[in-house]
Amino acid sequence: MKALVTGGGGFLGRAIVAELLARGAEVRVLGRKPQPDLEARGVRVIQADLTQKDAVRAGAKGVDVVFHCAALAGVWGPRREYERVNVDGTRVVVAAAQAERVRRFVHTSSPSVCFDGSGHVRARNDLPYPKRYLAEYPRTKSIAERDVLYANARYGLTTVALRPHLIYGPGDPHLLPRLVARARAGKLVRVGDGTNEVTLSFIENAALAHVLAAETLEPGAPHAGRAYFVGDEEPVKLWPWIGALLAELELPPVERRLPLGLARALGLGAEALWTALRRVDEPPLTRFLALQLGRSHSYDMAPALRDFGYRARVGPADAWARTIAWLAPTHRV
Repeated sequence: MKALVTGGGGFLGRAIVAELLARGAEVRVLGRKPQPDLEARGVRVIQADLTQKDAVRAGAKGVDVVFHCAALAGVWGPRREYERVNVDGTRVVVAAAQAERVRRFVHTSSPSVCFDGSGHVRARNDLPYPKRYLAEYPRTKSIAERDVLYANARYGLTTVALRPHLIYGPGDPHLLPRLVARARAGKLVRVGDGTNEVTLSFIENAALAHVLAAETLEPGAPHAGRAYFVGDEEPVKLWPWIGALLAELELPPVERRLPLGLARALGLGAEALWTALRRVDEPPLTRFLALQLGRSHSYDMAPALRDFGYRARVGPADAWARTIAWLAPTHRV
């Protein structure tokens, strides 16, 4: 297999590259930063922005599959920048794949494209897109996902979108380090009654799902032209899980609590203030973040197992042990 991974220097992208190399694939990555360690492993690195059409097309030339992982994440930022990266960039990558007659396209989406503010428990792939979004990231990712699925079976391209949720594990540059930093600073507040359950995605499992989806993707495949939630098979209770993580790191438990309704109102107020002040940094709380912290958002892995054979390789006990072993040396008090 010859593969292009956009965002191949990122957390998920690197894990997909490692999975591909372990299977003997020829890999190239496209991203804005140099990746000398990947080059040392035989990976061809194309340093470019997603919207540089010629560079993206050169990256897609001669490959069998494109893994499109690059995106602008976060809960706050300029609308136009989210559109440029997540919408325009995805369209450039899809167009390059079509022009170069690439056969398979695996798009990294997000469960947030279906998040309407209500709780989702063991939800399947048939969740509808909401009419309104509370942040630019899910709004623009939903447009990108729909564009990718619309491209299925056009110009010889077969596509699928995967929605990994809350990716964590060794090497995580965002989720767990930010969580631990807020806890250490005494800024972590439990939102809601603490009973909400969420699906987590251990990094190796998320990468495996992408590669399995690619290996079986062909015209007429059950998952062609469809979107799938992927992650660890059993959800966790979010706040007890966070509490156990903090205890492992010998950090104090979360004592402060906010009712969900109040947290949402405070998030709305912070958004209004930040907008009025034209601040570009992230507010301490937003409506989207409040609802993500206080609502359930867990997903059923059965459709992914049925349609392309995805089953988590790393179980919860092993994922937990490996994550704590990585976090503890630098984050334990």
